[in-house]
Amino acid sequence: MITINYVIQDPLGIHARPAGQLAKTAGAHPDCDIKITVNGQTADAKRIMGLMKLGAKQGHALTITCEGGDEAAAAAAMETFLKENL
Repeated sequence: MITINYVIQDPLGIHARPAGQLAKTAGAHPDCDIKITVNGQTADAKRIMGLMKLGAKQGHALTITCEGGDEAAAAAAMETFLKENL
């Protein structure tokens, strides 16, 4: 299992567009279970609605866990997405 910690920089946080892009990034790794936790709530990173329900805003700390077949590649892709988009 690989864990990534990231603080959201985007003023809008995780809203519809980045949630969709984040789910698409996570979905590119079907053999890996990717979860995002913020403020005590956890969501499957491959589910857009679950990501939006987290209500993650600027300044919130995310914890992303990647576990499974290609977890190293999944963690790298998630980290790159976060740094470039959130």
